[in-house]
Amino acid sequence: MSADEDRRIVRRAAVRVGTLVASASAVAIAVGVGILIAVLVTQARTEGGGHRGGPGGAGTGGAGIGDRFVVDLDDVLPWVVGLGVLGVVVLGLVGWAAARWSVRPLDEALRRQRAFVSDASHELRTPLTALTSRIQIVQRRLHRGEPADEPLDQLRRDAQIMDDVLADMLLTAEGQVHTGTAWVDDSVRTATDALASLASDAGVRLRPGELTSAPVAVPAVTVVRMCTALIDNAIGHAPAGSDVTITADADDHDVVIRVADGGTGIRDDDLPRIFERFARGAESGRRRGFGLGLALVREAATRYGGSIEVERTSPAGTVFALRLPRTR
Repeated sequence: MSADEDRRIVRRAAVRVGTLVASASAVAIAVGVGILIAVLVTQARTEGGGHRGGPGGAGTGGAGIGDRFVVDLDDVLPWVVGLGVLGVVVLGLVGWAAARWSVRPLDEALRRQRAFVSDASHELRTPLTALTSRIQIVQRRLHRGEPADEPLDQLRRDAQIMDDVLADMLLTAEGQVHTGTAWVDDSVRTATDALASLASDAGVRLRPGELTSAPVAVPAVTVVRMCTALIDNAIGHAPAGSDVTITADADDHDVVIRVADGGTGIRDDDLPRIFERFARGAESGRRRGFGLGLALVREAATRYGGSIEVERTSPAGTVFALRLPRTR
């Protein structure tokens, strides 16, 4: 969301709050004055001294023209005090409601800001870790006098992925939907290549299986982000010496990307909240997770009409199935 849009939201909120306070205050004052007038009329009595109306100057009763209306202070004072206290309470409640209403745009802006910071930190954390691992490979090769062209090329590709991820997240934070088309096999291989060094450090083998080349109606950078998160999650829970298998197949409507690990599975009490933000299962002893990766995958998939689910889980491992709509 742009700064101009933020200012428009704040101005609209200020107008709404001003209107609320003015309207509620006017109603409270009008009601209070009406009640007070009714009490005065009810409690008033007349004292004579004026002319009585009627033929021949002789009145038959009622207040004359010169009569005065008298109200006992003892009868009216409790009403005045009570209405005053009630008015203070009512206006206090109006002020409280107006204050809550006025800070709502600020609360929403802070929520979006916190979400973006946490999401960006998580999304860039894995590429940064891969970059660090790749830099160490380059340093070792250079120290041994070996050529480092291949890891340097991969470093450049990793940096480009980070730039694309950040651009995609900024568009999402502004409420825009980044449109585009991705070839599933290319996106899976890009994510697999980016995480190869992390998998090697963990002693885990990445095994791309049968990959359909069908296009999906999702930007390539978003598909790479989702695949990266799922593969990174699998690496984090797979034991050393095991495989992480990635496959993709298509039907007439969707493409399903499956990521399978050989970990210990997901506990039954963790399953209902596995895709919630900051929900974390048991740690594997590697990098500490923050419970954002799977939640971000679900948010991105849902945004483009897809879905993510735990297809199966057991002590022998877990399979996540990411379903994305095919390009029509």
